[in-house]
Amino acid sequence: MAKLVIALVAIHGLGKAETARLLLGDLDLSAGTLIARRDPARHIVYLDELTHTLAVTWMRERHHRWPHTANPHLLVSQQTAVMDALPPISSMVMTDIFRPLGLSPSKLRQDRILDEARHTADPVHLMRVFGISAKTAMKYVYTAHPERRATR
Repeated sequence: MAKLVIALVAIHGLGKAETARLLLGDLDLSAGTLIARRDPARHIVYLDELTHTLAVTWMRERHHRWPHTANPHLLVSQQTAVMDALPPISSMVMTDIFRPLGLSPSKLRQDRILDEARHTADPVHLMRVFGISAKTAMKYVYTAHPERRATR
């Protein structure tokens, strides 16, 4: 599970909370997509080969460990898989996954988006790939390419 979580943040730029809230029904392995729910919108993530492989591996492990869990979340822990309330994994679990890396999920996500902005100064591309707003995309473009900022 940890490898999948890291890939979703480091490659696809998902946030910590939205990653924890992903539902099983949001993952379509045959189409290679994952839906990230962002109120009120949804962002479709197109899985790369590595993330797809990690998702397949996690699904097998999840089913092997908890074949009868009713928890609808994609990511479950030993505790959440058996809880009657069917909660997503906790914030602490998410934080613990990133602790060995020495970074927070939000910092890793920001670094990923900024790296993409360095490779392309196209805010529309950033909006499509990461599901971010135009304003946020422009902030990343201006940070990566300060010469593009209009001067008065």
